[in-house]
Amino acid sequence: MARICFRLQVDPARLGEYRERHAAVWPDMLRAIEASGRRDYSLFLGEDGLLIGVYDTDDDAASQAALDADPRTAAWEADMAGFFVALPGERADQSAPHLPEVFRLEDQLAALDPDTP
Repeated sequence: MARICFRLQVDPARLGEYRERHAAVWPDMLRAIEASGRRDYSLFLGEDGLLIGVYDTDDDAASQAALDADPRTAAWEADMAGFFVALPGERADQSAPHLPEVFRLEDQLAALDPDTP
């Protein structure tokens, strides 16, 4: 399993609208994300517009390919494109830089005592 973290920049002038849109994501988009194999997906949004996303997946490349090919995803991304800063002509889901994980509590605890669940 891979744990993926990415970052984007939301236009600070549109934070309220961005939050509203994500309070009720389109059901078709939710199903597309689920069908792609992404799990435990969360977004975190700072007051400066910094957006951090985190999700788990068994195969990130396959999950991304499934979303890229799904017309439900294209419609959502086109609708959301205007919220993001510095992404002219790019879909946010395809251009978000990934951040490497440098610490995970569960992994380090397991290394302390591999026999403890």
